[in-house]
Amino acid sequence: MRTEQKHQAGVILALDTSTASMAAAIVSENEVLAEIQSLAERNHSVHVVSHIKAMLQNSGITETDIEAIAVGNGPGSYTGMRIAVSVAKTLAWVWEKPLVGVSSLEAIAYGACHQQLGAQAEETRAVDGDGEHWVIPIMDARRGQVYSSCFSMTNHAKWSRWSEDGVRLMKDFVEQLKERLAELPEGAVQSISLVGDLSLHEPGAARLQEIGDSAGVTVRLQPFVQEGKWIAELGRKRLEAGLTENPHTFIPNYTQLTEAEVVWKAKQEGGAKV
Repeated sequence: MRTEQKHQAGVILALDTSTASMAAAIVSENEVLAEIQSLAERNHSVHVVSHIKAMLQNSGITETDIEAIAVGNGPGSYTGMRIAVSVAKTLAWVWEKPLVGVSSLEAIAYGACHQQLGAQAEETRAVDGDGEHWVIPIMDARRGQVYSSCFSMTNHAKWSRWSEDGVRLMKDFVEQLKERLAELPEGAVQSISLVGDLSLHEPGAARLQEIGDSAGVTVRLQPFVQEGKWIAELGRKRLEAGLTENPHTFIPNYTQLTEAEVVWKAKQEGGAKV
């Protein structure tokens, strides 16, 4: 259950284990005091607590200094995301700290956008003050599927979501993006960045680039590994908005095919009435 009591964010402990990377950070305002990125998916449960202890020790921060705990709540690896959520819930309860949940997909998109696209956005801004930059994060969900969602960044640094987190067939998802792009006026979208775990979905990525070329929209392929500081940054925004979670009832986002995805897929296969 979510509550809406606003807080002023100080030091935030952030963690995410929804992907092969265990990402964790201790962040005070815009300063990263400690950060760990461990690529050992099968050992997240073994190392997560020791990594948190090491960050606290290295940063000189104690539990009394922590203002809130932010956790990536998926979607992603079923077992993986439960690890971070369980640890975050326990710490929030024991330390009596506010808990905020953050979309792991949004953190990948937000981090990739701010880390890699800043200079490119500045170049575009000098040419045209309008238009959006789409940021499309994906994680492999096996069998040709991806966990995905869609976000936009304007040239005025306005960040927004326009598609919910879901699990989708990559080949269908790319065609849906084509349909949405075709519905918009020319120049409404200046660039598309496909970010995250791209290695197993190269055909879909190549198809998206073809679509972009036909529409006159630059498509960038940007591998990106989750980073704890972006979980903290998005967690701070939710904390300041009062969007905290009950540590006793909070659960990860066990994403399934959305209703819209099921209907769209059925239409493409001729199994639904138009």
